[in-house]
Amino acid sequence: LIALYERAVGFYATLVNINAYHQPGVEAGKKAAATILSLQGKVLGALGGAPQTAEQVAAAVGSADPEAVYLLLEHLAANGRAASAGGADPGTKTFSRRA
Repeated sequence: LIALYERAVGFYATLVNINAYHQPGVEAGKKAAATILSLQGKVLGALGGAPQTAEQVAAAVGSADPEAVYLLLEHLAANGRAASAGGADPGTKTFSRRA
């Protein structure tokens, strides 16, 4: 029954000259995810044994957005791929590569 409904919607969209399967939001999401994953790889490569702030890591990878780098570092620390130290202040919190 669901497949029949999907076919009916596709057929009707063809009749009224609309692409029912055009999803620009999905494509934009894929591009945004690719950008973030690329930045995540650079951030992991820039992390060393010495603790660094998010601004220092952002400068090392050439990112103009230290906030995005900070959020990536928090994500990496939450998943055990980086270590974090310091308080709750994003400006002073440091991150390093987990051994």
